[in-house]
Amino acid sequence: MRTQSLYKPHFSHTSFAVNNAAENTDAGKKNGLISELVYNEHQPAVAQLLLPLLQQLGLQSRWLLWLTPQQKLSKLWLQQSGLPIEKVVQLSQINSLDTVEAMEKALLTGNYSVVLGWLPDLTEEDRLKLRRAAELGNAYGFIMRPQRDINPIHGHCSTLKIHSSLYH
Repeated sequence: MRTQSLYKPHFSHTSFAVNNAAENTDAGKKNGLISELVYNEHQPAVAQLLLPLLQQLGLQSRWLLWLTPQQKLSKLWLQQSGLPIEKVVQLSQINSLDTVEAMEKALLTGNYSVVLGWLPDLTEEDRLKLRRAAELGNAYGFIMRPQRDINPIHGHCSTLKIHSSLYH
């Protein structure tokens, strides 16, 4: 018997079924969306929430693209996380303004099931372009943004984190 879990991020206006993400996209149903993930370096929740979705999307025939201007992904972490290394593409050392354009182009191609981009603050026009590109390319786009104004001493925060150990 197959169980279905629902992924409802508090930071997005859209929700979707994680277990059906790969099947729905391959079946031709439009599921493209853009969501921003604001994370804190002191909380591991983003990896715990995002990994199941990335693992499901890794079952598709399409690629997973990481646009990381500052970091390089660790192959060991990808293996340990159950992500298909042979389907992961990373662009690093690119200008953060070029990252917005690269993310839009990647989403439009339809070659990627998911594009994760560490982007600067976006204008509403940039967000609209990315949302349209995700819909047209039938892809998921995640705008990753570290929260810089959190002081971990002052209590619990409702943000998510990607551990720096994920990179080398």
